[in-house]
Amino acid sequence: MSQTTHGTELSDRVPLAQKFGMGLGSVHDMWGHWLYVGMAYQVFNIYLGVSPAWIGRALLVKLCFEAFWDSVFGWWSDNTRTRHGRRRPFILVGSVLSGLALPVLFAAQPGWSEVKYFWFMVATLGLFVPIMSCFYMPFLSIGAELTPDYHERTSLAAFRSVCQKVPEVAMFAAAAFTTAGVWVSASWADVPARLGALAHQTGAWFANLFGGIFHLDFPRIGKLAQTLFGWEPPAAGAKTNILLGAQVYTVLLGSVMVVAGIVMFFLLRERYYEKLVVARKQDKVSILETLILALKCRPFRANLSMALAYGAGTNLVGTFGYYATVYYVCKGDLAAAGTWNFWMGISGMFFGFLGIPVYAYLARRLGKKHGMMAVQLSAIAVFVATWWLYNPDVRWLQVFASGFIAFTSAGFWMIYSSIQADVMDYDEMESGKRREGAFSACGSWIMKFGMAVAGWLTSEVLARTGFNASLGGNQNPDAIFTIRFLLAAVPIAGLVLAFILLARLGLTQEKMAEVRTTLEARRGKV
Repeated sequence: MSQTTHGTELSDRVPLAQKFGMGLGSVHDMWGHWLYVGMAYQVFNIYLGVSPAWIGRALLVKLCFEAFWDSVFGWWSDNTRTRHGRRRPFILVGSVLSGLALPVLFAAQPGWSEVKYFWFMVATLGLFVPIMSCFYMPFLSIGAELTPDYHERTSLAAFRSVCQKVPEVAMFAAAAFTTAGVWVSASWADVPARLGALAHQTGAWFANLFGGIFHLDFPRIGKLAQTLFGWEPPAAGAKTNILLGAQVYTVLLGSVMVVAGIVMFFLLRERYYEKLVVARKQDKVSILETLILALKCRPFRANLSMALAYGAGTNLVGTFGYYATVYYVCKGDLAAAGTWNFWMGISGMFFGFLGIPVYAYLARRLGKKHGMMAVQLSAIAVFVATWWLYNPDVRWLQVFASGFIAFTSAGFWMIYSSIQADVMDYDEMESGKRREGAFSACGSWIMKFGMAVAGWLTSEVLARTGFNASLGGNQNPDAIFTIRFLLAAVPIAGLVLAFILLARLGLTQEKMAEVRTTLEARRGKV
C-alpha cells in the first residue's frame, strides 16, 4: 500500500475536510468552556462588586455540573444508534444550542445582592452546562475515531491545536471589547450605534496601521498598538458598562458557534461506527463503565493523572494572570490592561503556532512520552520566568509570558489528546469494545472535579489576600505579592507532579504497533 513520507498509510490519513471540522470544534471548546471563567471575574467582581469567593464557588458548581453531565452524554453517545452515527446528532444539537445559550450567562441586572448574583450564576450554568456536554463529549469521542495510525493522531491533534489559536484571540480581546469607551452610559437601545462607532474606529485603525507599515513609520505603529483596533478608552473618571459589553460580545460569539456547529455536522464522519459498532452488534456500554470502570485501564489512569496534575496546577493562570496584569503591571487601569491582554492573546496565538510543529516533531522523533517530558520541562522554566516577565516598569515583557505559556500548553494538550486515542485502542484490545464516550466522560469528570477544587481554592485564597476591586491600583502589597507568587509556584508544583506521573505511561510506539496488529488480526482493518 502506498505510504506518505512519514510511513503513514494513505488509508489512515484523515481528510483535510474532517481535520477542519475538528478544528472548528475549538470554537465551542474555547468559548463554551473557558471564556466564562475569565469574564466572570471581570463582570461580576470588577464591575458588579461580587466577592471573588462567591464567584469561585459558582465556578466550583459549574465544574461539578460538567462532571455529571459529561458522564451522561459520554454514556448516551456510546449507546446511540442512528443513520447519522453515534456522535454527529449530539454534535449538531449541542453546538447550535450552546451558541444560542451563551449570552444567557451574562443576562444579569445591576444592583442585586452578592447572594442573588451567586444563584443567578448557578442557575444559568445549570442551563448551559448540559448543552455544552451534549456537544463536547461526542466531539471528543469522534476525534479518537478518525484514524487508527499512531502518528496521524498526533498530526490531527496538531491541526486542531492550530485552529484553536483563532478563537483564543477572541478570549483575550474580550477584556478590551467590554471596557471600550463606547459602552460608557450605554444601554441596549444604543447598541447598534455603539457597534457602528466601534466598526468606524476599527476601520480607521487598520487604515492607519497599513499606512504605517507601508511608510515604515514605526513610531506610528507603536502608538497604534497601545489601543486595540482603535477602540477608544473611556474618559478619565467615566465607568464603562462592562456588563452590557459582555452581553453584546457573547451574542456575537454565540452566532459564530451556531454556524460552526452546522458546518461540523456535515464535515465530520465516524470511521469506526459501521464496521465495529453496527456490524459487530456491540453491546451497550453501562453507565458504571462511564463513571468508574474505565479507570481499570492502567494507561488511562497514567495519562489522566498526569493531565490532572498539569491542569490543576495551571488552572489559575487565566485568573491570577489577569489580576497580575490589571493590578500589578497596569496599576488598576482596566482599559490599558484590556489592550495588553489582547496583545498577550496575539502573542499566545503566535507562540502557540510555533509550539505545535516543534513538539509534534519531538513526539514523532522521540515518541509521545519523551515529547511530553520535553513539554513539561520547558513549562517549568517558563513559570519560573513569570516572576520577572510581569513587570510594571517594562510592561511589554508580559506579552512573552503569555506567549511562552501558550508555546508549552499547545504541546501538552496536543500530545495528551493523541495519547488518549492510543489508550482507547489499548482498551479495545482488552475489553473488545469501542467506548470512546466512556473514556472521554470518565476522564472529563475526574479532570473537572480536580480542577474545580483547584479553582475554588484559588478564589478563596484571592479573597483572603486582602485584594479589593474597589481599591483599583492601590492594592495591599501583600495581596499583589501573593498573586504573583501563586501564579508561578502552583503551576510549577503541578508540572513536577505531572512529570513524575508520566513515568508510569507504557504506551510506546512499539507497544501501539503490537496493539494495532492484534486488533486487526481479531476484527480486521477500519
